[in-house]
Amino acid sequence: MPDATSVRRFIEQFALLVDQHAQELTELDAAIGDADHGINMRRGMRAVIERLPADGSAPDVLLKSVGSSLISKVGGASGPLYGTAFLRASKAVAGKAELEPADVSALFRAALQGVVELGKAVRNDKTMVDAFEPAVDVLQTSLADGKSIADALAAAKSAAQAGSDATIDLVARKGRASYLGDRARGHRDPGSASTALLFAAAAETLQ
Repeated sequence: MPDATSVRRFIEQFALLVDQHAQELTELDAAIGDADHGINMRRGMRAVIERLPADGSAPDVLLKSVGSSLISKVGGASGPLYGTAFLRASKAVAGKAELEPADVSALFRAALQGVVELGKAVRNDKTMVDAFEPAVDVLQTSLADGKSIADALAAAKSAAQAGSDATIDLVARKGRASYLGDRARGHRDPGSASTALLFAAAAETLQ
């Protein structure tokens, strides 16, 4: 079962993937946003790693630290959205030393709810929700069908990527991209791309 070590590896892997893809995320944002998503997320995740509590800290403590760091260090919409996601995830697994598969599903469901409530976005608005929601739905359904946590997370990773791919053909209804109208069509939403990285990190570490 995933434990504090697994959660730490998840956070570190997400930070690594953000760092590796920061230029790509910024280029995506340059097309339809403020051209700073990759820059902001890389700065934020570097701060996350610097501020992570010591080894032995419980999963909820680690997740709470991530959320607090992102809110304080990342500008624009991504800091509050990702920060809220991690804070809600922390609350969902409060007091647990090890995470059952249902706990992993619950923490991502809580994270999604935080994003939706803060951003007021729904599917097909061309936001991170387009990758986040299908990933969470597939994760929950896969576990309910008796699949292993590894297989369920792999399916969630694929669903997140497919959701991100689907944003390319959408017209944005939220954020700065919404001002572009049809000109936003043909461009991937950068938040959905970083969300796909989040679930890729989870699939690699939370098994």
